Parts: sequence; C-alpha cells; structure tokens
Amino acid sequence: MTVKTNPADLSAVEASRLIARKSLSPVELAKACIERVEQINPAINAVVAQNFDQVIADARAAEQQVMGNEPLGCLHGLPFGVKDMNDVKGLPTTFGSEIFRDNIATKDDAIVAAMRRAGAIPLGKTNNPDWSAGGNTINKVYGATGNPHDPSKSSAGSSGGSAALLASRMAPLATGSDMGGSLRNPAAFCGVVGFRPSPGVVPGDTRGAALLPLSTSGPMARTVEDLGLMLSVMARPDRLDPYTVVVDGKTAWNPADFARLTPVNLSGLRMAVTEDYGFAPVESVVRDAFQAVVKRLLPHMGQVEETHPPSQDADRIFSVLRALLFVPHGQYVREHPKLVGPNVTVNVAEAMTYGPEDFSDAITRQSGYYRDWQSFFEIHDFVLSPAVTISPRDWHELYPTHIDGQATKSYYHWLALAYASTLAGHPAITIPVGRDSLGMPFGLQIVGKRHDDLGVLKVAAEIQAILADDVVFGVPQVDLALLAKAKPIATMPGFFPDW
Repeated sequence: MTVKTNPADLSAVEASRLIARKSLSPVELAKACIERVEQINPAINAVVAQNFDQVIADARAAEQQVMGNEPLGCLHGLPFGVKDMNDVKGLPTTFGSEIFRDNIATKDDAIVAAMRRAGAIPLGKTNNPDWSAGGNTINKVYGATGNPHDPSKSSAGSSGGSAALLASRMAPLATGSDMGGSLRNPAAFCGVVGFRPSPGVVPGDTRGAALLPLSTSGPMARTVEDLGLMLSVMARPDRLDPYTVVVDGKTAWNPADFARLTPVNLSGLRMAVTEDYGFAPVESVVRDAFQAVVKRLLPHMGQVEETHPPSQDADRIFSVLRALLFVPHGQYVREHPKLVGPNVTVNVAEAMTYGPEDFSDAITRQSGYYRDWQSFFEIHDFVLSPAVTISPRDWHELYPTHIDGQATKSYYHWLALAYASTLAGHPAITIPVGRDSLGMPFGLQIVGKRHDDLGVLKVAAEIQAILADDVVFGVPQVDLALLAKAKPIATMPGFFPDW
C-alpha cells in the first residue's frame, strides 16, 4: 500500500480514492502528516495540541477496516485539523484563553463527531485568537501563528491555525468558524479555500445566541473539490440548530451534492463585481490585485456589472450585534481581567455603551439590510470581491489602525468585506487566485444567493479550474524546504503577546 507522491501532499479526494482502492494506507498517510507537522510546525505554530499516538492508533483501526473490506465513509482515514474552539475528546480546548488553559474535552464537538463517523481522524488542534476575537491569530496560551508564505506575517484569523496547517500541507482538511470572516480571511492570507455556508447548512449546538446566526462553522481545504467533500459530511440534519430545517429526517439540501460538483458555464451568469461594497476601507494593493483577477476572468464571464448590494448600514449593524454577542464575556472580564485579551475587553466595553434602543435599531436595520440584499440578488446571481481589505502584515500588529491613511473604526473594521455578506446570511467562499504585488497570497471572495451554497461551490470550482495552470493567478505554493530550515517562530520577540 504505497504511493510515489508524499501522502501529505495529496488532496482529500485523491487520498480518499487511493485508500478505498487499497493503494494508500491510512497509517502511511497519518505518519506523513505527522512528519510534516514535526518538520514545519515550529516555523509557524499552526498545530498547538495533539496526541500523535492516538492518531496512529486511529489510523491503524482505519486500515483494518479497509483490509477487512468493511463499508468506508467518504473521509475514511483522512487526518484533519480542528480549530481550538471545537472539542476533541482528550485534547485541550482553550478557546485561546488563559482562563481555559487546562480545560480538557471529555467528548467530541458535534462537527468533530460527524467527521469521525465519516472516517476522518483528528490530527490535532489549530490555533485561534483569544475567544476567536479578531483577525490575527495570537494568544497568551499558545502564542502567534505565522503565515506559511512568510512567517513574519499574520495568518489572519480567527481560523488562522487551520489555514496555516492547510497551506503547509500538514493535513488535507480543517475545521473553522466565521462571524466577520474568520474562515475567509485566513484562507485568503494563506492561499487556501474557506467557506462560510448559509445559516443552518453546517449545524452546531454550541452557538450561545442560537437564534442570531452571525457565527457559523464551516469547512476549509486546499481545493474547492476537497471542501465540497468535507461539506457533504458537515451538512447534516440536526434539530439542535434552529436554522437547520429538518423534515422527515432530511434537510432541504442534499449533502451528497456538495461532494459532486458539476461544471457550470460562467457566461450564463449575472455577475456583480465590487472592490469595497461601497463602504469598506480597502488597500490600493488589494484593489489592484482584484482588478487584475477580474480582467483575467472577463473572457469567461457573460453579464458583468460593477455594482454591489446596498450595504451602507453594515458597519453600524455589525458593531452593535457583535457587541451584543460579547456581553456574556463580561463575566470573564470582571472575574479575570488580566487573563482576557484586549479585543474581547474592548468588545465588552463597547457593548456596555449600547442600550435597548441600539440593539432594537440594529436588529431592525438588519431586517431591512437583508431584504435589500434579496432584491439585489433578484437581478444578480453572484458577487465577486476581494476577500480581505489588506495584504498580510506583520503579526506583531494586532490589527490595522490605518489602511492607506484612513483610520479604522475598531479592531474588526478591516474585516468589512467579509461581514457585509455575514449580515445578510448569504453563503460566501474565498479561493486563492495568485499573489498581490507584495508577493503575498490574494483571495477572491464569491458571494451567492441565500441558500445557494451549491451554486457558490460550483462557481468557485469553475474559476479554480480556469486558473489552475495559470502561472500568475494559480494557487500560490508554500516553500516547505524554506520553512523546514526557518527558525522557530517561538524564538521571535513578541511571540507571546504582552497585554
């Protein structure tokens, strides 16, 4: 059971097929991924907790099932990274918070359990900021996560560890979550794929405000095809999530469809393109990169219009609703003020400045915002935009205070290109499309109609196929040999933040 290619470099789809054909051993794959972690992780600190003895044990059990000709799940034997917001039995779940430094999970998160049922094997926990608050993956428990393309740069966040793991080919799949772009921003910074599904497509039972679905979990991978395969497992019937409609034990969508993406003709679609949704502070290097990508894709597209859904209230709505979700963290700020990161502390303080009228106004505005977006998508099928407002910066910078001379309003204002669609509940994906003029990965964001998750994946797969062999706009690759020789990121000043 051997393959010539390093198994860690295989896509999820390729590895799955080889395992099913008994041409690749799950043990061989697990060992290759573990070796990659041991070689590369010191340079970037993507994987922060693991039990490799258990990984090998799980892989041996998976191999026995293969050799015993037992029925196999579609992810059988595939290692995956798990964001440190999701429980993996026996491993720590710290949420990036010193308060939970010693918290060991006693059971699997629902998403992890679903992945296991499909045969996948948790490789380890991936880093995220303190309570996933912010777009830079750094905390006082595990330190900073560097960008695999340049470890001095940020991997973004909050699913920065997952994105860095994928780009470094430590595993083919990883979990993430997204409120203000926490799946999409790190995917863009690291040159991988991150998908924020429509509310309810990936159900969860740990969202505190279950009826306010600003946050959702979702899949991350190196290709759209791999991501679709993972989504077919994550998208399942679960009544514990109020946004997952379950009738007669089934959802409104067929999860299996996500694993078989049929080609789509871009020329028959009505595309809107926007650099900034009319309100986001976007860096000129990002605008230039986006214009170049659109120009490259124009011959393949039909109706293209420079426009965007009405988004003028996005900053106000997101600020107030985000603050509302951080109110429960006030307990930690009061009881352990020195153990809470600055972003959470600021968000709790902001929440205390708002009153009932502010929250009522934000919810009312969001309703109008949602309806405006539905009207827009009556005459447009998809929106293309940059994924992030800036090119990756030094990870010592907690967040950008200025973008091209324009002051940002908060630690999360620079995530505006992502939360524009969050507020309307539309599915959005980020795919890598080459590098910007500074040499860092550039991510294209594709937003579709609400509940047209399958359509978003098909368009993303088509664009990825068009650009697959393009030396300028193809997927940027990490120099693994360079990372293997790099000094450990933990030796860099500021690795553990001083706050």
